[in-house]
Amino acid sequence: MIAEVDKDTCIGCGACPEFCPEVFKMEDDGLATAYTNPVPSEVEDAAKEAEEGCPVDAITVK
Repeated sequence: MIAEVDKDTCIGCGACPEFCPEVFKMEDDGLATAYTNPVPSEVEDAAKEAEEGCPVDAITVK
């Protein structure tokens, strides 16, 4: 699986690293990034939860 964050859509709420810190982190610009790709198999469920929990649908995990 590959995780992506659409920086044009991200509002920097910080939810995704709360769900899956192994894949997502907040950058200095205040927006999220997916820093681990491919997504490790042991955290795929958490990455999908981050995708589903994003309030502005800025995350894609496929």
